[in-house]
Amino acid sequence: MTHTALQPLQEDEIARIPQYMEKGRELYLSGKTKDIGFRKAQLEELYDTVSQNKEALANTLHQDLNKSATEAYMTEIGLVLEETRYLIKKFPSWAKAKKARAGHAQMPAKIRILQEPYGQVLIISPWNYPVVLSLEPIAAAIAAGNTVILKPSSYSPETSRLMANLLEDSLEEGLVSVLRGGREVNQALLDQKFDYIFFTGSPRMGKIVMAKASEHLTPVTLELGGKSPCIVEKSANLKLAAKRIAFGKLVNAGQTCVAPDYVLVDKSVTEEFTERLSKELSRVSENMYYFNESYPKIINDKHYNRLQGLLEGQENIRVCGDDIQNPNTSQISPRLVLNPDPETDLMQEEIFGPILPILEYENLDEAMTFVRNRPRPLALYCFSEDKEKTREVMTGLSFGGGAVNDCLLHMAGSHAPFGGVGNSGMGNYHGKFGFDTFTHQKTVLKKGRFMDLSLRYPPFQKKDLKLLEKVLK
Repeated sequence: MTHTALQPLQEDEIARIPQYMEKGRELYLSGKTKDIGFRKAQLEELYDTVSQNKEALANTLHQDLNKSATEAYMTEIGLVLEETRYLIKKFPSWAKAKKARAGHAQMPAKIRILQEPYGQVLIISPWNYPVVLSLEPIAAAIAAGNTVILKPSSYSPETSRLMANLLEDSLEEGLVSVLRGGREVNQALLDQKFDYIFFTGSPRMGKIVMAKASEHLTPVTLELGGKSPCIVEKSANLKLAAKRIAFGKLVNAGQTCVAPDYVLVDKSVTEEFTERLSKELSRVSENMYYFNESYPKIINDKHYNRLQGLLEGQENIRVCGDDIQNPNTSQISPRLVLNPDPETDLMQEEIFGPILPILEYENLDEAMTFVRNRPRPLALYCFSEDKEKTREVMTGLSFGGGAVNDCLLHMAGSHAPFGGVGNSGMGNYHGKFGFDTFTHQKTVLKKGRFMDLSLRYPPFQKKDLKLLEKVLK
């Protein structure tokens, strides 16, 4: 979508913001979203809507990103269905008030922890996985009892348009409102006072979101990115490592926040591993029909040119398969960069494309120091058959989440949290963790009328202090 075409849309969407804010706030204040039956019915409607429109969603993902129907379902649509189904089943028990034990200073009393929705939530989602990174947080926010304004990316316009129509047609008016457009709409939304903001995108934009949220003391979850490393230790099954690292890099043509961004390989196995990895990455261009119809494209000219810039000046580039760099289709065949200078842009910026640097190391301490001296990544992958070396890597380095002998899959389930740390984000979601993200846990104490000890009331006496020291120690 060109800037010229985007401008009238932005002006219309900005004009709608007060109306959408009012509708969402009105629905929340009515108390309707706190009703478990209402939430469950809306989640069921969301599930049915996605299920019944999975082909249409796959088609728009193909239009925006050239994703195949298989990849669209595997990495987006199927994950949304699985997460929503899990929430429907589990969230009623999570939403119940929980009993807590009273402390000595509180007795006699009963304590309950109420699961209270924050209220009106802003969710800003990215272009690279426009379905799953919009609808999974929306499902969690609904389960927790909030209303939502969704701002999807203008870089994936067809998917954003379809989601806007589907959500606003199927769900209760005011529950989820969708505002499309570009940065001007983002800025206008961030000027509003929300009760919670959930943002997925780059660290640079995350800083802007956090700064704007601080003006209203609005809590945030930031799902960011970073340079996620793979460490290939000398005991690794190199054939399996190459296959699975290639999978992690080829999904969405590397435009994945948890894609392997560079590989650190033990020097003794670098040559064999590189050969195997190159062979695996070559598979996408062996069949030109597959490459043209199913291999994802770089999202736009800006990002295509950025990737070309990262390759400039690099001397040891290995093209994997046919050398395809097609600006007309925004497609680039995979390529490896061997032992690049760590100070170049290639090793300083998140790549977000089908380019993978390979760096060799002498010993594992050297590899771990390399990772430790850089901002904490969103993901880290360790390939090794040595349990002690694996333990050393996974416990000795800080990162959002990761996997041993695989890539990406740690974020594909509802039973464990997904989120970043430090430069790669804050907060997490998925399953119960998503419900908790959009929920304020409110403690309520109900005090008994008896044993109303005089020592709690002034004026205090010396004997009161001695008694307190015995009780509260």
